[in-house]
Amino acid sequence: MDLQDQLKNLFPDMVSEDVSNETADNGDNLWIQDDPIICKYEKRKGKPITILEGYTGATEDFKQLAKELKTKLSVGGSFKDDKIIIQGDYRDKIMNILKDRGFKVKRVGG
Repeated sequence: MDLQDQLKNLFPDMVSEDVSNETADNGDNLWIQDDPIICKYEKRKGKPITILEGYTGATEDFKQLAKELKTKLSVGGSFKDDKIIIQGDYRDKIMNILKDRGFKVKRVGG
């Protein structure tokens, strides 16, 4: 008897919701645009950063994309002024992740 069965026995009136479908659909509803996302490399205060800009969709979608990138790369970063700032030089990895998601990406600088 697993946890779901035990919960059904304790609360027979409750309708169970399938949580696995919600998490699977979470990342697939981003706005795919025609113009490429620009992936830049800069140094600020002597430390390398990667900047993504040029997304034309909703701000919430871009924030979701920033969170996903930071999680996949296990790095810090932020979202400011419609730009994603990732700590470190991860242009190649970010470009591969975005291309797999269906985005067009243009590499700028270096």
